Amino acid sequence: MSKVIYTSGKEPHARESRVVFKNVDREGWDPSIARYMSEGGYDQLKKAMKMEPQAITDEVKKGGLRGRGGAGFPAGVKWGFIPPNNEKPVYLICNADESEPGTFKDRYIIHQDPHQLIEGMAISSFAVGAKLAYIYIREEFPEGAAILEKAISEAHEKGFLGKDVLGSGFDLEIYVHRGAGAYICGEETGLIESLEGKRPYPRIKPPYFPAAMGLYLCPTIVNNVETLCHVKHILEVGGEEWAKTGTPNNTGTRILCVSGDVVKPGYFEVQVGHVTMGELINDMCGGLKDGRKLKAVIPGGSSAKVLRAGEKFTVGRGDDAKEIDMLDIPMDFDTLAACGSMAGSGGVIVIDDSRSISWVLNNINAFYAHESCGQCTPCREGSLWMKKITDRVVAGKASPADIDTLDSVARNIDGRTICAFGEACAWPTESFIDKFREELVGDTDASNSEKILNPESLAAAANLS
Repeated sequence: MSKVIYTSGKEPHARESRVVFKNVDREGWDPSIARYMSEGGYDQLKKAMKMEPQAITDEVKKGGLRGRGGAGFPAGVKWGFIPPNNEKPVYLICNADESEPGTFKDRYIIHQDPHQLIEGMAISSFAVGAKLAYIYIREEFPEGAAILEKAISEAHEKGFLGKDVLGSGFDLEIYVHRGAGAYICGEETGLIESLEGKRPYPRIKPPYFPAAMGLYLCPTIVNNVETLCHVKHILEVGGEEWAKTGTPNNTGTRILCVSGDVVKPGYFEVQVGHVTMGELINDMCGGLKDGRKLKAVIPGGSSAKVLRAGEKFTVGRGDDAKEIDMLDIPMDFDTLAACGSMAGSGGVIVIDDSRSISWVLNNINAFYAHESCGQCTPCREGSLWMKKITDRVVAGKASPADIDTLDSVARNIDGRTICAFGEACAWPTESFIDKFREELVGDTDASNSEKILNPESLAAAANLS
């Protein structure tokens, strides 16, 4: 049984717009169903049960809700991919794996406001016709899993789950499934394989698009924790009204998790695109530590491409095109993509001038080498090769030519794997070399030229260090 968490209270920053995080670290709040219902909890589920399922999907589409787990794909559009003539069971899966380094938002929702997630899942399940839903939670969240189990039991007792939900004739069961702590299970088809009890090897798409051939080869919708929570708030105000927050095509609020070299790291829920990177770092996070200068920012979790301090980017087209500084980038999906990176899971990692770029990259490469599932040869071999090369760079045993080999290895992974893990492990190396080649080369030693690593010798790289 989980313990009840009574928070000490944390005032939101003036630039925040708390919606999903309204109750997180709120004075006097607790995760019980009684507390949740005292402020209108499950009212939107009651509303949903009186609507047509398609009408709920239409509201989500009107709201323009994009996935908050990484790819930023429109949630309502994803729901619409379920085949119209489908006669198989439909499943809903909440991806609570949250394994992207730099990201720590979903666990707060699970720990402190679990009924918001359950209500969002119940509404979404009704909309897509799923009578069975799963919360796939990573193994490192044992307390979160216990809190969710208790919350599901409470929802059952109130008639919000189980047979004939609220007398609507709709049945729904939600189960918590604990993963084994594998990063690859954040990829939706790898997650589905794991949920079926198999090794989490991602599936080839096509044909295995989850909405058509997912869990047990039945239509399956996989959404992130934060995404599913937003559904109840869209239903509360209506899709058109919800879409007025944020910016066009980047609607609503999203939670940014800031870590690294800032005075006040933490989470911030902001309207999408209403805060620039500079405002986030220098205002909301209190700026850099004394005497330090900004070196780089990874804006969307460790797999996002790095942006270098002082870079200039051209955004917009034609007469609307303009040049902006890195610190002036609005924190939205489309602008970050136009600047060569991505919003990803909202994990903003700030790097100051005290950090060695070779050390940062080696840290990232070590993570991905450990987490590769091993199904695809380019990723299985290449992620380890990149780690071995940056091991040598950090140790001062690399040759300048090793940086070229490192770049070549990364680009021979990118686009050559079944799932996006290949890009996730290759993009950091590609972007760090693009932006910081001079510093990386500076960490090598030309006298090590006889130990240059190339594709033919990489298999023996461990013996050369």
